[in-house]
Amino acid sequence: MKLDAIDLRILEAIQQNGRITKLALAEKAGLSPTPCWLRLRKLEKAGIVTGYHARVAVRRVAPVASVMMEVTLANHRQADFERFERAVAATPEIVACWSVGGGVDYILKIMAPDIDAYQRLVDSLLDRELGIDRYFTYIVTKTVKEETVLPLETLLPASE
Repeated sequence: MKLDAIDLRILEAIQQNGRITKLALAEKAGLSPTPCWLRLRKLEKAGIVTGYHARVAVRRVAPVASVMMEVTLANHRQADFERFERAVAATPEIVACWSVGGGVDYILKIMAPDIDAYQRLVDSLLDRELGIDRYFTYIVTKTVKEETVLPLETLLPASE
């Protein structure tokens, strides 16, 4: 689906405020409400808009340890990757996982109540024999930047 400037304004607005009213969204997009709403529905149906979420200040709810973890698997067969990825998907404390190129296979973001809970999670992953050869732990001491709004205009190719 080719996006135009109006689509980008719609996407930017809903990234900043997923609860924006139809009228306010139409104003930001420069359209009347009905065509704007139809465009939003088209973006949803195309899988470009995948959901609407609230950002929760988790540290205000409970103490939490944020941990980044590098994982290298012992074997690199497709079945090994699939087994590990299924385990990751089924583990709620693993809130993000990226398969990466370079010296490691995966980078995980893990949220646990404390470092002891994190270590128990790692021990359980190792006990399940998921093929983990090595892992490295990085404790997040301070979040400097964590964007949820993507800079779409700088990511998309310039229109001709």
